[in-house]
Amino acid sequence: MKLRLTFVTSTVILASFALAAPACAEIVYLSSGRTLSIKGHREEGESIVLTLRNGGEVTCDKSLIEKIVGDEVPYPELPADQDPAIPLDSGTLLQSTPYGEIIASMSAANGVDPLLVRALIQVESNYQPKARSPRGAMGLMQLMPSTAKEYSVRNPFDPRANIEAGIKHLKSLIDRFGVEIALAAYNAGEGAVQKFNGIPPYRETQAYVSRILSLAGLK
Repeated sequence: MKLRLTFVTSTVILASFALAAPACAEIVYLSSGRTLSIKGHREEGESIVLTLRNGGEVTCDKSLIEKIVGDEVPYPELPADQDPAIPLDSGTLLQSTPYGEIIASMSAANGVDPLLVRALIQVESNYQPKARSPRGAMGLMQLMPSTAKEYSVRNPFDPRANIEAGIKHLKSLIDRFGVEIALAAYNAGEGAVQKFNGIPPYRETQAYVSRILSLAGLK
C-alpha cells in the first residue's frame, strides 16, 4: 500500500526524525486514520521502525504514517535492577521475525495488532512460506482453500498475498467475535465457536489461543 504524503506531512515526519532527543512516549497517526501509542521511533532508509510500548518493534513504510507527535502519557522506564537484555514480555521475541515490513504495513492498513499477526504466523507455520498442513492449509498464515478463494489469492504460497489475505480474514473474525474467540475461530472454524458460544473445548484450540496471546504479549 503506497500513499503519497503531502509536503506538510512529509515535513512533520522528517522534522520528527531530526529530533534526536528521545520522547517518553509518542503517538503515531497512521494514514488509515488510526493512531498508535509507542515508546519511540527511528528512521531506516525508506522505513520507520516503531518501538512499541510492550517492548516489540514493527517496521512501517513512511507512506503509512501521517505524523508522529509527543505523547503526554509517560512511558514507564525499566527498574534500576532490570537487565535491559532481558525482555519485559514475550512480544520482544517477535522483533526480528521475517516479513516484518509486509506484516507491519498490512496490519496497519487493516487495523490489526502486528504482534498478534506475527505470533499467529509463528504458531501456524513457523514462518515457512511453503508450509502445507494435512488438512490443506497453505503458506505462512495457513490459508484454507476456501479462504484463499474468498480473498482472490492466486498463489497462497506467495508471502505478501498470503499475509494480506490472512490478516483480512483475521480482522473479519475479530470484528465479529473479539480477539480471543477470533483466534479460536481461525483455528477450529467459525462453526465451532458458534456451536459452543465461545472457545471450543478442544485441547488443541485452547493451547493455540493461549500460545498466540502469550507470544503477542496479550496474556
